[in-house]
Amino acid sequence: MLYDLPAPAKLNLFLHVVGRRADGYHLLESLFRLITLSDAVTIDLRMDGVISREPCSTADWPEADDLTIRAAKALQQATGTRTGAHIAIYKRIPAGGGLGGGSSDAATVLLGLNRLWRTGLTRKQLMALGLPLGADVPFFLFGQSAFVTGIGEQFQPATIPERSYLVTQPNASVPTPTIFAAADLTRNSEPVKMLDFSGLNRATVRFTGSDAFGRNDLEAVVKRLFPAVSITQQWLATQGVVSRLTGSGACLFSEFNNPREAVFAYEQLVAKMHFEQGGLKTVHVCDGLPIHPMQNWAVD
Repeated sequence: MLYDLPAPAKLNLFLHVVGRRADGYHLLESLFRLITLSDAVTIDLRMDGVISREPCSTADWPEADDLTIRAAKALQQATGTRTGAHIAIYKRIPAGGGLGGGSSDAATVLLGLNRLWRTGLTRKQLMALGLPLGADVPFFLFGQSAFVTGIGEQFQPATIPERSYLVTQPNASVPTPTIFAAADLTRNSEPVKMLDFSGLNRATVRFTGSDAFGRNDLEAVVKRLFPAVSITQQWLATQGVVSRLTGSGACLFSEFNNPREAVFAYEQLVAKMHFEQGGLKTVHVCDGLPIHPMQNWAVD
């Protein structure tokens, strides 16, 4: 039997680098929000214990680097189950876009197989299993908007107003290690407190210049190393659309009060971008999600 499961993307509504550990990992502060832009994960159970995958037509990576296969094998090893699975991923989330697509796919596999295999791990156990796979995997298992600290593994639930977004993909794919290795990356931002943005309102979420919650410390480095990101952001500005980088890039996001405003802006951009902006690949319209659509697939 085939099971079709969602794997939503996320946005970093802000992202600060506040330090660096002795082992080289960077200490972060960010506000993560799930959005409706989503990959689809299809799982077919196998009784022979084999973990296999369907070739993905939109991405080409070796099986050893496939987070979904690694996630399934990690769960299999941790629980001793003798059941296997055949996994297929249908990508909509741009790779290298800072939207957490690969991590989300892996989290969905963990949530899905934990239930389908009846292995019975709790959410916290799944989060611990997911952390070695990727820093964003535990967030998707946490499954709700969160103030994120540490290396991306510490979460406090956050309430964020309903908003709609345009997610714009420049003609670039940004490898996260390249950005964090840059000598000119800001690594000493002043830490913020949860109290500073509890009860978030429009004034703190909107992109207001020097507002502490309107900044991504990685953005300057990404735009320097990947000019397509800077060119796309500048072009969006000429169309009256303010945007900011999410995660380590390359995708930019723009916030709107409601879906109607977002769709209107989308239609205006799409009508012009093929003629005026050759470095822009796609624009997606999406809404914020308060919780992961598979939130009830794990017990706390």
